[in-house]
Amino acid sequence: MSDFWILLTGSLVAACCAIVGVFLVLRKMAMIGDAISHSVMPGIVIAFLLSGSRDSLLMMFAALLFGLLSTFLIGLFQRSGIQSDASIGVVFTALFAIGVILVSLFARQVHLDQDAILYGEIAFVHWNIWEVGGVNLGPKAVWLLGITLVVIATVIGLFYKQFKLCAFDPALAAAIGIPVALFHYLLMALVSMATVSSFESVGAILVVGLLIIPASTAYLLTDKLGVMIGLSIVTGIASTFIGYGASIMLDASIAGCIVCGAGLLFVLAFLFSPSHGVVVRKVRQRKLSLESVNVAK
Repeated sequence: MSDFWILLTGSLVAACCAIVGVFLVLRKMAMIGDAISHSVMPGIVIAFLLSGSRDSLLMMFAALLFGLLSTFLIGLFQRSGIQSDASIGVVFTALFAIGVILVSLFARQVHLDQDAILYGEIAFVHWNIWEVGGVNLGPKAVWLLGITLVVIATVIGLFYKQFKLCAFDPALAAAIGIPVALFHYLLMALVSMATVSSFESVGAILVVGLLIIPASTAYLLTDKLGVMIGLSIVTGIASTFIGYGASIMLDASIAGCIVCGAGLLFVLAFLFSPSHGVVVRKVRQRKLSLESVNVAK
């Protein structure tokens, strides 16, 4: 039964990350996920100090607020003339350092460290169950990720056209009256939700891989946004199954193997994609060269 919960949790994480990851890749904001995964640490520590629990909703909301704060600061620095990569580096390292200081000052004796926040352990997900009236409802992580997936899918579905236009042509979106800034921060809120809700399963750092790699794989396979989102989800879920199988055979980290599985699928798409694949392009060029030679003869 533990295998089922591990695979379900990993699939939910992959699906949550795959949907928002497509828009991050299209908007060339891939490293925003990395920034958010680090910069929410002060919020998590502050929420823990206030509630005394790692399972509180307060921790979720505090992390979400710090994720939005990091996005706001990055945008503020960019508008001030600082380069995008420098803005991201300044914000997430500073906020992450503040979180480390808070842990060292107030939570030294508590299991609230890099392993707890950043790496996670999906193998233990079935132990942290949710009981109501003595009834076992399954792991808490599954419920949290399921709710997160519903929220992400609902918001993207309701405002699909707006998100699409903001991703491909923000200038046009602003010209026709779409509040581009609002949808930018709404997307960042969804990214923060996906990141924070995955802390107890695959961990924040490895979420970055699931945010970007499946979406990048889908980007190589299609030029249609709807198909890209679907392929990104399929790739993420396939990575979960491949990674879990590899982790059992190798007796290695499950989360690490999942991301490596995603990386393997990306390499295959990079080599054999019908439109962008390196091997396919080489074969096509070779055929054209042979045809040119034959025509010349």
